[in-house]
Amino acid sequence: MSEETTNKQEMPEQLSDILLVLDKEKMKIQAVKSIDENGKMETVEPTKKNQNQFMRVDKSGDFFSNFFSNFFSQLKNPTNFTFFKVPASVAAEKAEELQKHVDKPTPQGEKVLKEHEVKAEPQPDKKQENQNNMATAQTTTETSEYRYKPEQIDWDTMKNLGLSKEYLEKRNLLDPLLRGYKTNELLPIGINLGGSILRTDARLSLQQAEDGNVIVAIHGIKREPNLHFEFFGHKFTDEDKKNLLETGNMGRVVNLVNSKTGDLMPSIISIDRLTNDVVALRTEFIKIPDEIKGVKLNDEQKQTLMEGKPLYLEGMISSKGTEFSATVQFNADKRYVEFLFDRSNNNQQAQTNQQNTQQSNQQSQPQEAPRTFRGKELDDEQYNKFKAGQTIYVELKDKKDQPYKGYITFDKDTGKTNFEFPGQYKARVEPAETHKTQTAVNSEGKTNEATKNVQEPLKSGQQRPKNEKQQEQQDNKPEKSKGRKM
Repeated sequence: MSEETTNKQEMPEQLSDILLVLDKEKMKIQAVKSIDENGKMETVEPTKKNQNQFMRVDKSGDFFSNFFSNFFSQLKNPTNFTFFKVPASVAAEKAEELQKHVDKPTPQGEKVLKEHEVKAEPQPDKKQENQNNMATAQTTTETSEYRYKPEQIDWDTMKNLGLSKEYLEKRNLLDPLLRGYKTNELLPIGINLGGSILRTDARLSLQQAEDGNVIVAIHGIKREPNLHFEFFGHKFTDEDKKNLLETGNMGRVVNLVNSKTGDLMPSIISIDRLTNDVVALRTEFIKIPDEIKGVKLNDEQKQTLMEGKPLYLEGMISSKGTEFSATVQFNADKRYVEFLFDRSNNNQQAQTNQQNTQQSNQQSQPQEAPRTFRGKELDDEQYNKFKAGQTIYVELKDKKDQPYKGYITFDKDTGKTNFEFPGQYKARVEPAETHKTQTAVNSEGKTNEATKNVQEPLKSGQQRPKNEKQQEQQDNKPEKSKGRKM
């Protein structure tokens, strides 16, 4: 470094700050010691015994901004690092705290890292980097401010696609486009190929080209997600593929590589269920709510969702006021926490259609009831009732070994096992109880003590005489004669 920088290392602690750095490959916090003439940075462990080797910088805002911009421009591969500025007097303690947040990311930890992070001011002649270079993972600001203006859109291109500003506004699709998102539904578009016109359904988004102009990106429907090739440096494992095809979400955080800068980007990956695109979202843009359908999330549950993992929640309240349980997971394409039972991608639909065909072919054959359901083996008494078509109560465990309860019934016609949570079972069965008396008396020839002398058929839900006439019949009182006296 220059002599000026060397002199600044002699500054008193109360007037100086320490520069910490996170190596994104090693994911380790170190203290900056120096930088040589070739742009290679030298670091040391951020411990108190090494604090006399820490590079000290003036706390003055103007001086620090100028210093850091100069430092950053000299650094080789600057995008491989994230820098933090902390007071010299607590540098070791702060380094330890930041390392904990790096090792175990949490929403609160992200805030702490952001508080201390420093960035070089962008050079005026440097073009704005295209934020949509990770497939369709839009990266808008935290406040979801508008990223584009209507006048930036090439409306002639839109017209050639068969779309207009009025049409997009009417269908509430212009607003998400201007915020940097894809349209939340497929649009019918026509592409003029000269001698012919190709008509298809697609999602649209706005992207910024190298020359700074805003272009319309067309996201057509793919037959299936492309999981056979690397995705921004990530090679999908068999488990990754299984999760993406079954749930639409990969279920873990991976480091993707920015193809332009080489920068590592911790991200989650999902499938666009409308187009089968592979979509990534950087973890810094994941926002986990404090509450989901009346259930307040604790730190551990938030952490699970932050890491892209599925989370089973019980005791949620639906919009109709009924209690239900379900597995939830953050979706990179939708950019919010979704319910996994509410998925509808093309792969799932194709699998369902195939299963329906197989079941139709098998209906003529007797179906055997399974002895095991969701890892729970039924005892002899349970199994005998179950295979006879009766509903039985079971206690099960989810993938995280957490207990939950419900009722299962075997459908002999389809060979499927139907599961109901206690609330669903209660809502279905209780109304039927009121019709038991009617069915037993009218259809099965049985006697109900409270209505045994009633001569008329019982109505729906009836258990007692419904009027004075029936009450007299029940009490064995002779009906008054309506004939003339002789």
